Amino acid sequence: MFKTFKLEEYLARYEFSAPYLMCSSDPQTMLMRDVLALASREEKEMWDNIDLSYTTPEGHPLLREVIAKQLYPGLDKDQILCFAGAEEGIFCTLFGILEPSDHLIVITPCYQSLLELPKAKGCSITTIELQESENWQINLNAIKAAIKPTTKWLVMNFPHNPTGQVISPSDLAELIQILDAHGIWLFCDEVYRLMGACDTVWADPVACTYPKALSLGVMSKSFGMAGLRVGWIACQDKSMLKKLEHVKYYTSICNSAVSEVISLIAVHQKDTIFKRVNEIVNHNLQYLDEFIKTHHEHFSWVRPKGGCVGMVRYNKSESVDDFCHRLVQSEGVLLMPGSIFEMTSNHFRVGFGRQNFPGVLDRLKTFLK
Repeated sequence: MFKTFKLEEYLARYEFSAPYLMCSSDPQTMLMRDVLALASREEKEMWDNIDLSYTTPEGHPLLREVIAKQLYPGLDKDQILCFAGAEEGIFCTLFGILEPSDHLIVITPCYQSLLELPKAKGCSITTIELQESENWQINLNAIKAAIKPTTKWLVMNFPHNPTGQVISPSDLAELIQILDAHGIWLFCDEVYRLMGACDTVWADPVACTYPKALSLGVMSKSFGMAGLRVGWIACQDKSMLKKLEHVKYYTSICNSAVSEVISLIAVHQKDTIFKRVNEIVNHNLQYLDEFIKTHHEHFSWVRPKGGCVGMVRYNKSESVDDFCHRLVQSEGVLLMPGSIFEMTSNHFRVGFGRQNFPGVLDRLKTFLK
């Protein structure tokens, strides 16, 4: 039923054997003791007295309350539904509640499940590929042209993985007008929101601006806590969240009690954690930007504005797949060729969210010599 998940298969092959990851889509994480040091007295009491039983399927009430307050102004806890990671939220939506008669518009390149799950459900799909010549920006005219009478959903991801581009507030406002005129639902993967270049102007979460929108969030990306496996969907429509909850009963049922308490502490302290993550990301982004300018005969890119990944064009005649293979064999440095995202151009994804990035980039410099 499901096609091989190229990205996860690629990472399974290399992620825990290659010593230097330069394609990671998540930033530098934190130690447990450092997270707990940020906890309030009440949160420390919660941590010390965790009941290791089942939790509520929709997520701990305090966690949902703080997610709404800190990340989705105007929403309340009952407009947040928690999942065991972002992938479960994607599955419950794009496979669990879609109908085979639905038509979807999907912005590509994308995380594979955003496209393959609706395909597996039997939906008809129109893909709109972001173009490097347009700075990887969303093309609203292409979306207008793709709408059919049966179009039920637009699926997109901003800040975008793998290009690192964002959607502007004006483009988002115009997009919502287009979708609203046709009664189309919007599913937006926003897991990198508020992480990225220091001069980025952020649009509001789609769930705060459009009643028929779902915002996907997770602890893995902007918070740098992938090991918690806690994600969520925000939506104004509580009946939609109830449908998703009913699908969740067939998957994880509920989240880890331990992970939810750590997530509660982290979301309460989002400003401190985001500041730490963004200092690392912006330092590495500047370092990488200078590297690409210096090695322009090898590489070029559209500088990312959000998240900790970007797409770099390899300017040599050699295929980027061969280049990435030689690099990991010679220097142990792992990049991700664009073919993993079904891209035919000579691009690779680079990840620049880890503290060891400058040293890893130096290994790439050695390889080029």
